[in-house]
Amino acid sequence: MSSHTTNLHVLTWVQEQVRLCQPDRVVWCDGSEPERFRLQEQAVRDGVLIRLNPEKHPGSFYHRSNPNDVARVEQLTYICTPTEEEAGPTNNWAEPRAMYRRLEGHTRGAMKGRTMYVVPYLMGPPGSPLAKVGVELTDSIYVVLNMRIMTRMGDVAWQQLGDSDDFNRGLHCMLDLNPERRLVCHFPQDNTIISVGSGYGGNVLLGKKCLALRIGSYLGRREGWLAEHMLILGVESPRGEKTYVAAAFPSACGKTNFAMLVPPVSFEGWRIWTVGDDIAWMYPGADGRLWAINPEAGYFGVAPGTNGSTNPNAMATLARDTIFTNVALKPDGTVWWEGHDDPPPPECLDWQGRPWTPLSREKAAHPNSRFTAPMANNPSLAPEVDHSQGVPISAIIFGGRRASTLPLVCEAFNWVHGVYLGATMGSETTAAAAGAVGQVRRDPMAMLPFCGYNMGWYFRHWLNMRKRVKLPPHIFQVNWFRKGPDGRYLWPGFGENMRVLKWIIDRAAGRVGAWETPLGWVPRTQDFPLDGMDGFTAADFEALQNINLEEWRREVLSQDELFMKLYSFLPKEMIFQRELLVARL
Repeated sequence: MSSHTTNLHVLTWVQEQVRLCQPDRVVWCDGSEPERFRLQEQAVRDGVLIRLNPEKHPGSFYHRSNPNDVARVEQLTYICTPTEEEAGPTNNWAEPRAMYRRLEGHTRGAMKGRTMYVVPYLMGPPGSPLAKVGVELTDSIYVVLNMRIMTRMGDVAWQQLGDSDDFNRGLHCMLDLNPERRLVCHFPQDNTIISVGSGYGGNVLLGKKCLALRIGSYLGRREGWLAEHMLILGVESPRGEKTYVAAAFPSACGKTNFAMLVPPVSFEGWRIWTVGDDIAWMYPGADGRLWAINPEAGYFGVAPGTNGSTNPNAMATLARDTIFTNVALKPDGTVWWEGHDDPPPPECLDWQGRPWTPLSREKAAHPNSRFTAPMANNPSLAPEVDHSQGVPISAIIFGGRRASTLPLVCEAFNWVHGVYLGATMGSETTAAAAGAVGQVRRDPMAMLPFCGYNMGWYFRHWLNMRKRVKLPPHIFQVNWFRKGPDGRYLWPGFGENMRVLKWIIDRAAGRVGAWETPLGWVPRTQDFPLDGMDGFTAADFEALQNINLEEWRREVLSQDELFMKLYSFLPKEMIFQRELLVARL
């Protein structure tokens, strides 16, 4: 099929990859609606997708991945730079030439008997100063249909690229899904990604974590902007004033729920607008503020636990034109997962296609089962999501899952202190992560698995951004997960997080007071919006905000673990901030 571009750089590179992979045919994708229907029909015929009940899930499909291929593979993810120092001690490093040779062994002839799809895509709104073009070559029709949802895919990318050579080169070969031959490799200097042996979204939708974060963070450092694992939301007051906030949370901390928050009844007239639920690209604007875009066009969300009470907007978003992966399939052609609004079905097929009943020992849906849904479906989608300049950020929030120690909310003293809060961010491991449950895993800025270069240099880049942003956002730390002595959560969370958000935007605007503590500024009870909270008292709030000095001494010691690993690259400011904290305690 003929290409839709005359760009010689693209045509030459695609020809080289066709010679290498030897597909039976090459399909150039254009992103049109007729193409979408054609590909969906093809995927159903090939058994890659199952069409869901058209009345209950219009335009939606079901996919099962190989049981050995259900999550990101951090141990098989490489940053390939000329020196190991550039990748840093927290990434897996490989020498580029050696890795190219190894990958060539896997990709030579890998598409014999298969179709190569050429998927041009744009990350970010068309015409945005930060938008990036990628071209992914894949032999997976599932990848093509997901990339259609997750990115602005098709001719829009060729228009943005023009005759330029500045595009991300992405090659994905499924091979035989043998974990022994699974690799996700990033070549930042060449703006290239090669992924082999997987079909799971996080490893093969190359625009997502691979380009938007690992390559993006490298480009951001070089070009003077930030690629961050952050949601972006807008808070609109009853007076129509809009304030935008970016927030970083490790997995299993309610990130998508926060991005699509519905304010409680007592906040009549307030609205939350979702700009993005996962990735923020932020750059210094000419007006001295930090501006942000969401490079994506869809949501690749975790299904289990998503329901009408935890996230009504997500449920509305996935009501149509959605691809469900590794959830349970009911006999009537609808889907189910643990934590769904519907009760467990008397019978269904589990994520591996095996008969399942409520008496089965295993879960019906895989804990990391997913939905891929277009952002256009989101009832709270911010109208600014397509603005090429993005939105101005007034506050940055770092959060984690901590049963003790961390208060509900505190504000950093200044930008450098805020970077320290982000750098020492930790979250207690849940069942989703390998290792013992309840251990604190340090995940700086929620970027540990996604930073495409040396983490010590990454902290330095954050510190340097202060020189380029005259009016920097205020930085905050939150913890929705603090527990009392009886093991119950002290804070109700979900929609009530609006109260914390209100204090944060009031602080950013200089409208409310705070107490100074060793950790930062914290809300005084009289400044925090507690009205309309049934059964939650000022005393409960004070317990939630309590700072236990003994716990904090232990916390400071445990922060050393990551710092020791990065010690030779750690900016001096981080060490000084730690000393200041010790002195204040």
